[in-house]
Parts: sequence; C-alpha cells; structure tokens
Amino acid sequence: MKAIVVVDNIEADGIKGEWGLCIYIEYNGKKILLDTGASGLFAKNAKKLGLSLDDISYAVLSHAHYDHSDGMREFFKINRKAEFYLREDCQENCYAKKWMFSRYIGIGKGILEENKERIKYVSGDFTIMDGVSLIPHKTKGLSQIGRREGMYRKEKGKWVLDDFSHEQSLVFDTPKGLIIFNSCSHGGAGNIIREVMRSFPGKRALALIGGFHLYNKPEIFVRELAGEIKRTGIDTIYTGHCTGEKAFRILKEELGERAVRLKTGLVMEF
Repeated sequence: MKAIVVVDNIEADGIKGEWGLCIYIEYNGKKILLDTGASGLFAKNAKKLGLSLDDISYAVLSHAHYDHSDGMREFFKINRKAEFYLREDCQENCYAKKWMFSRYIGIGKGILEENKERIKYVSGDFTIMDGVSLIPHKTKGLSQIGRREGMYRKEKGKWVLDDFSHEQSLVFDTPKGLIIFNSCSHGGAGNIIREVMRSFPGKRALALIGGFHLYNKPEIFVRELAGEIKRTGIDTIYTGHCTGEKAFRILKEELGERAVRLKTGLVMEF
C-alpha cells in the first residue's frame, strides 16, 4: 500500500501547507482519502501531486474539527460518487472553551445536511472493505482529556466535555502488520495503538500515522508518551500537524529512527 500526505503544516517542494491534514491512500486497487484539510488547498495539492480526486472510492473523516473537514464541500463538488464515512457522534458542535469564552472549531455549519446523501455514519468496529476498518475509542475517561484541552461539545444548549467519541482510527490490516491512521490522536496515541491492537488480537502494530496533539504539551508529557509508545511495541510513528516541532524533536530523541516527520508530499510505502 501507499500513502501520500496531501496537506500538512509543513510545505515541501513548492507544495503549500496549512494547519490541517489530508492523506491519500492506495490499497488493494482502491483509493481512499482521509480528511480534507482546512480549506480547498487539498484539491490544489492533489493536482500538483498528480492525484485524481475523481477516482477516490471512499473518504473518511477522522474527527469533527474544522482543520480536517473544511475541504469537504470542495471534495463533494469534485467527486460525485464516494461515500464519506463519519463516526455516528459527528455533529457540527465542537468548541474550544475557557471560562466564559468559546470558539467554534467544528465542521463547517451546514456541510452535513447539504451532503447527507453522501455521508455514512458508522458505529462500533466498522469494515469499509476487506482489510480496511474504522475503529472508535474504547478507552474510558477520555472526557478528562477534553477537560485538559478545553474542548467541549454543545448538546441541546448545554456544554459537555468532549470525550472524542467523534474520533476514529482508519486501520489497514496488511500482511506485514496493522497500519493505523488517526489524524489528531486526541484520545492519546498510546491509547489508540492499544485500542486497535485489542480489535485485532495477535496482530503486530506496524505504524501509527497522524498528529499527536502535542504542540501545547510540556517536555515531560512528551517524553512520557514516547515511553508509552515504545511499550506498545509499534515499529514506526509518522507524525506531524498538531504534534508541533518541539514535541517532534523530543520524540525523535526518545524513539530515534522509529519517529518520522510528516510533511506535505511525503510518500509512505508499506
């Protein structure tokens, strides 16, 4: 299989970046798009990379935040056939909140209703096609991460701590092992690896690809996470976007060659 970073924070080789993520994946003759970044930039970058969005068979939204979903309208204009897979708890209701101040950080208002015929809501462990699954969080107490990050959802006019039940992992069960995509890993990179391994007992974890939401974390937190990642036994992490430069340097110190930096245009082959 092959995965190409269409959008990441870091631009490379003249291909622009933005605060967001979009990854194109080829697997067993099918083409899958994970997220659409924070704008229509993903479509321009795909063209520069020689990727046809018309040919996408399946699209997946990792979670209900704007920097992964605001290109959805553009995708639906370009691609007229692919179903777009969202976790059943995905709504237009995510906020960053501190004291009395709040800021909307969710899916663009109206996108879900405008494209309801193309959107497929899933629950539990869901199989898209043979060897490709969507895995939800199964770790208890994730609302405490929502509290720490100041992330909330607004439900029936009330503020509810985000437990990231709208976040999902896109998992490929390959002959060499499990390849896991989780674009922001709000639920915790270590938790995500363990969740996926529990869903595929006896399988080896080959790679975790995505942001780890470490840009706002102290050094001790990052080093502890690196140790947690080591203990899972996973071979490699490919990380960028919301991981941040400082945190990546620390991960690189701790994990060495097992840590690879994402950037726009990066090609990963497994």
